[in-house]
Amino acid sequence: MVVHLIDGTYELFRHFYGQRRFNSGVDRPFGAVAGVLNTLLQMIEEGATHLGVATDQVIESFRNQLWPGYKTSDGVEPALLAQFRPLEEGIAALGVAVWPMVELEADDALASAARICAADPQVQQICIWTPDKDLAQCVRDARIVQVDRRTRQIRDAAGVREKFGVEPELIPDFLALVGDAADGYPGIPGIGRIGAARLLRKYGGIDKLPSEALGGDNRELALLFRDLATLRTDAPLFDAVEALRWRGPTADFAAIAARFDEPRLLARSRGIPLS
Repeated sequence: MVVHLIDGTYELFRHFYGQRRFNSGVDRPFGAVAGVLNTLLQMIEEGATHLGVATDQVIESFRNQLWPGYKTSDGVEPALLAQFRPLEEGIAALGVAVWPMVELEADDALASAARICAADPQVQQICIWTPDKDLAQCVRDARIVQVDRRTRQIRDAAGVREKFGVEPELIPDFLALVGDAADGYPGIPGIGRIGAARLLRKYGGIDKLPSEALGGDNRELALLFRDLATLRTDAPLFDAVEALRWRGPTADFAAIAARFDEPRLLARSRGIPLS
């Protein structure tokens, strides 16, 4: 079987700002949520049988305690923030497994789900649907891959090496050195992508880098950034992969579709034969 793990927060942002191109600046209260649900239904129509969605119920996480500059909800538009909880309710009513994260982040949930699924020999492939570079650390050969929905690019371990210049396991070290503006940490001064990849290929992880390579007394800072970039894989999300099998919408989905003013969602979900 193939398991599909979806970054629900990314999808919500993608639909929210994608709809801005056509809505003349008037945001529908649940427009982005409906977009995500339609995306999930499309995946199921195209053959997805086992899928789960990770969301950030709140954007802040334990990482904000580690680094004061880590990303927060500041600057996120209220019309978008207001759709976080309805998204989780809609996904659950659709009958798709959803993991709302509070202390951890959605990325941690995706990494944890990938680990659980990889332990099942019946799982042929795990597709993590997000372009987020953090998730590249979860890629393993061609069994755990990353899928960019916008480009439909599938990135296996060879693709990670081609894009970043390092093995997937070294992505946290790579991000620690070059920084991640989206997550709010700057990296180590004077080290760019090419230099970081070259150092990591030569020495291995940050622990093995000579002090001069880090520009002086920056090792502790680099290790802190690596901790920020390292996804947690121990979230207790589910016990067996069969928990991710889609078995149709729940009895609550009719009310959810009506609340979102999207009756087509209900008709579409009921028209999909169960596998």
